[in-house]
Amino acid sequence: MNVLITNDDGIRARGLRELMDALREQAGMTVYICAPDGQRSASGHGITMTDPIMVEEVEIKGAEMAFQTSGLPADCVKIGVELLERAGVHLDMVFSGINHGGNLGTDTLYSGTVAGAIEGSICGYPSVAVSVDSHDAEHFEYACELAVNAAESLRVQIKAGSVHKETVLNINTPNLPKDQIKGLKYTRLGAREYDEEFAPIDGGENMEVPGAFRYFGVPVHYEGLTTDIDVIANQEHYASISPIHADQTHYHMIEKIKCWGLG
Repeated sequence: MNVLITNDDGIRARGLRELMDALREQAGMTVYICAPDGQRSASGHGITMTDPIMVEEVEIKGAEMAFQTSGLPADCVKIGVELLERAGVHLDMVFSGINHGGNLGTDTLYSGTVAGAIEGSICGYPSVAVSVDSHDAEHFEYACELAVNAAESLRVQIKAGSVHKETVLNINTPNLPKDQIKGLKYTRLGAREYDEEFAPIDGGENMEVPGAFRYFGVPVHYEGLTTDIDVIANQEHYASISPIHADQTHYHMIEKIKCWGLG
């Protein structure tokens, strides 16, 4: 089966290579890549509308075909699908990652990694996002194992005609050796909050007029919450898998807003 891989850390990121090798060697997938030519973290589900998207075919050992683009992760999936269709390649699934940094809870709204997987789903392919919960990720073993398991499960579902293409699997693992990860939790999204700051990077700390700022934040540590929430599962050294999809409708509110007199 054929898989398209993208990411938001750029085509040269270690996580992408780890994912490619695992899907190719352990799941027996034929791998195609279309990924950004550089860092696109926290780009969300943006697409490039006004500027041209530059695309270059590159050689990556282990990939059947690979493209790097000037676009965002969602661009990469859209254009990757089209380029492969032109080449006569029938894709079976889309994977995004492995991201250097967790994509948990409300972070999924900002994540280019998750956007790449959701775009795959929008394009009609079963899709998976994979992340290791550290920007200095070193331990990819369990993330790769879960990605391979997901690919093999999707293969079975595809052959049975029972795959839910609108559902994206969002996999996150702690940045720990596999033997230090407590296990796997099937989770819902939670709140992902930060102690955050916009720090001035020119003009000193006592600027009287706006200048340049850089955002940074440290994840909040939660107490007393259950590990059926993805944020808490990873905080407590479990891996998590959350089923997500593009539909952001708040269904419970549909009837309630009818009473608001908005018409």
